[in-house]
Amino acid sequence: MTDMSGTFPVDANMAANFRLLQDVDVKLTVEIGQTRLTLRELLALGESSVIELDRAANELLDVFVNGTLIGRGEVVTVGERFGVRLTELVSPEKRG
Repeated sequence: MTDMSGTFPVDANMAANFRLLQDVDVKLTVEIGQTRLTLRELLALGESSVIELDRAANELLDVFVNGTLIGRGEVVTVGERFGVRLTELVSPEKRG
């Protein structure tokens, strides 16, 4: 049930339920780009092959949670590993 402002009031039960969900694992995926290949092109790939993607080198990467776009970011290094710095979040209305 919503209040007069059209928002859902947060009660103690909702807060408790949200706390229960905080430890649920989700899959975070970062996509640097896509391309389409024929099966012939795919089979011809080797160790030195370069696959051109549909994204410019200076564009932000898409960040997905369980397959849903939630934001965009840029690659950073964290010690010896790669990471992603989120630079923008996608509003729920624009997630499509």
